[in-house]
Amino acid sequence: MDLVSSYKGVVGLVFGNENSSSNEESYVERLLDRISNGVLAEDRRAAIAELQSVVAESRAAQMAFGAMGFPVLIGVLKEERDDIEMVRGALETLVSALTPIDHAQGPKNELQPALMNSDLLSREAESISLLLSLLSEEDFYVRYYTLQLLTALLTNSPNRLQEAILTIPRGITRLMDMLMDREVIRNEALLLLTYLTREAEEIQKILVFEGAFEKIFSIIKEEGGSEGGVVVQDCLELLNNLLRNNVSNQILLRETIGFEPLVSILKLRGGAFRFTQQKTINLLSALETVELLLMGGLEAEPGKDANRLTNQTVLAQIKSLDHLLLLGVESQWAAVAVRCAALRCIGDLVARHPKNLDALASKALGEDPQVEPALNSILRIILRTSSVQEFIAADYVFQCFCEKNTDGQTILASTMVPQPQSMIHAPLEEDVNMSFGSMLLRGLTLGENDGDLETCCRAASVLSHILKDNIQCKERVLQVELEAPMASLGAPEPLMHRIVKYLALASSMKNKDGDYRNSSSAGNSYIQPIILRLLVTWLADCPNAVHSFLDSRPHLTYLLELVSNPSATVCVRGLAAVLLGECVLYNKSGDSGGDAFMVVDAISQKVGLTSYFVKFDEIQKSFLFVSAKPAQHHKPLTRSNAASMAEIEDVDENDGTDQKHDKHPILVSVFDAQFVNFVKRLEADIRESIVDVFSHPKSKVAVVPAELEQKVGESDGDYIKRLKSFVEKQCTEMQDLLGRNSTLAEDLAKTGGGGAHGPDQKASGGRERVQTETLRRDLQEALQRIEMLKSEKAKIEAEASMCRNLAGKMESDLNSLSDAYNSLEQANFRLESEVKALRNGGSKPFPDLEALKLEAKEEAQKESEVELNDLLVCLGQEQSKVEKLSAKLVELGEDVESLLEGIGDEAGLPEDDEDEED
Repeated sequence: MDLVSSYKGVVGLVFGNENSSSNEESYVERLLDRISNGVLAEDRRAAIAELQSVVAESRAAQMAFGAMGFPVLIGVLKEERDDIEMVRGALETLVSALTPIDHAQGPKNELQPALMNSDLLSREAESISLLLSLLSEEDFYVRYYTLQLLTALLTNSPNRLQEAILTIPRGITRLMDMLMDREVIRNEALLLLTYLTREAEEIQKILVFEGAFEKIFSIIKEEGGSEGGVVVQDCLELLNNLLRNNVSNQILLRETIGFEPLVSILKLRGGAFRFTQQKTINLLSALETVELLLMGGLEAEPGKDANRLTNQTVLAQIKSLDHLLLLGVESQWAAVAVRCAALRCIGDLVARHPKNLDALASKALGEDPQVEPALNSILRIILRTSSVQEFIAADYVFQCFCEKNTDGQTILASTMVPQPQSMIHAPLEEDVNMSFGSMLLRGLTLGENDGDLETCCRAASVLSHILKDNIQCKERVLQVELEAPMASLGAPEPLMHRIVKYLALASSMKNKDGDYRNSSSAGNSYIQPIILRLLVTWLADCPNAVHSFLDSRPHLTYLLELVSNPSATVCVRGLAAVLLGECVLYNKSGDSGGDAFMVVDAISQKVGLTSYFVKFDEIQKSFLFVSAKPAQHHKPLTRSNAASMAEIEDVDENDGTDQKHDKHPILVSVFDAQFVNFVKRLEADIRESIVDVFSHPKSKVAVVPAELEQKVGESDGDYIKRLKSFVEKQCTEMQDLLGRNSTLAEDLAKTGGGGAHGPDQKASGGRERVQTETLRRDLQEALQRIEMLKSEKAKIEAEASMCRNLAGKMESDLNSLSDAYNSLEQANFRLESEVKALRNGGSKPFPDLEALKLEAKEEAQKESEVELNDLLVCLGQEQSKVEKLSAKLVELGEDVESLLEGIGDEAGLPEDDEDEED
């Protein structure tokens, strides 16, 4: 092997200075020499047995074996297949070399020979192929040790082994064949496949097409279903590995053997009242399979969960809801972990599935005469259970039931009829005869007298699901009024007012006395947040709820105190700030004592806008908001964590005392991704609404300044002019103030306050804003002036272009005149030539040619001068225009020379012609 030399260097580095290790190294070397060079078969077999023994007990021997032993034993496996004892010994020695020895004896950071040996063996693809070929051997121990060796390799070097098996022809098939072998071989192969399929999608697909589903359920049935042992657990773990996040495998399971074999595991048979730990683990594994088929829950994206909807339909058709209700609701003798898992599966089974929602709403549990609706039984679990996890799971059922189910919400809300005062103090067993709504109202008011708001808090959580995104339910529940504890205490009060009273009572309970506060502040840290979540959900998009909340003036006062209370948690202060913001955002009241302006003024005076917006930033950065998860994902159930996950019972509120207040499991479940995103959207709308309130005046302004009175002796005309001037001035100042006010509120909303500042900083900030406003106005005026100059410049450029065109035309006329003058000169020269010829050729008297020539020349000059004078007059006029335009262009910064380039030179041609003429 290529790595043996480097491996020897590591051995020398780690053990070179220890005599005992050096002795073991030489001993291993002698044994390997006997195996490779021995003559007698018995001696070689004895040597390999001794080697296995020393390697299994000594880390130094494991290290020494890794440095020099692999080539020898791989050679045995290749060349001595007929000697079964040698092959067995070689395989057992390799298993010992890859099995970690308890390292408590040495330093924690000491090198692990087993890991190094696994790495060394997994690097050779031929070795993996050789081991897989040994699975076809007839000897039981050869197959058994080979599977153990592959499992050890997979545990220490999973990725390499997965890649090697995929590249070997029929590698997966050989492993699948082991599932049909003898029980011990089958169990070992099952464990190997479980490790192999955890994160290898390609291997998962191959296993499914090799018939893994049929073989898994066949083994489960053979082992006795949920009553079986750890083999059933391994089968279900392998099944979950094949189905987890793998839609194609889920479809194949649904369309081949169906979900009936899975649901049959959940059926409780004769031993229903006996729940051993292994049976609990098996049921948890089967429930995890159901949960994987329904993966998505409330957070699944619409349009992308067709497979989940189909799985919901098929599971409901085979009566899985009955088995889940039996496990989660009726089997109170089952382990808490099983009940919680079954309740979560019920929620996922009905989420956004109309038929399944109707089935759950109409389902009745129990036997005559104690039959009651399933939802009532689940509500009773919420109100009575001592387990936090069971409360969270049962609450999740109602969350799923009410999500996008307006009809279901309306039906539940319609049953909320207050019971007589005598029924409130009746024994708890009497609630079997109550309607769902009456039981919920009783839960809301049950702990009022004894100061225990735990039940009230749980009922408030259920009520928040009923009211979520349903205006009709919010309006209906607003009409619910509760009787006073004693008739002498007054008339009935609205349910909302009672809930706000409980919110205040929860904060006062913490501070009742030192001992009580220390023992319950962490355990009850979720009571106020859950009640606040109910109020936030109730007031959202419901002006009547806002009006009812503000109808009692102490409500607003208490909320303002809660926002600024330093002893309250970040979560409580933030939700109280959101609730205040809803009183502004959804306030449609026209009453000056309860409108949005009054709420904003109260916030500004009692808390301060800066401090108020800081509360939003604080809750956004809190642990609950940052760690909000999109869905309830649980760790996969494996052999290593199965026992701990099966024993979560007896988890109650006191278990959270050593945790941070904002990490309580109930708070983590309440602040799921849906509610966190809702609060974030609401916060943005609240900021915008408060800015809008600051940007508009109040509707009623009744201020009559003394300046509006008419002065003595002032005429009506002067009085009207003065009034008009006063009104214009007031309007200008008002718009300016509103603009500045809006700018300040907008900046404050964007920055979230940015912390408190001193008076000097505030004053300087105000001056800076005034200066900024002035500069902004100056900038707008400069921009307007620039636009005006641009238009004027365009006009001048158009006139200049027109002048250039006129100059070109004049230049053309001058050229025509020059051509005519040249033609006249040529004609004159020709005539003179003819005259001379005639004079020389004859003796007849001729007229005085010189006189004729002079006369003709004078006439031509006269005509030419008249035309030239006219042209020069026009040219002079145009020249003056050009000079004026040039001056204007210079003022605008234009280069006049470039515009008039060439015009002056061409205009000079007539003068030259005139000189020639002279």
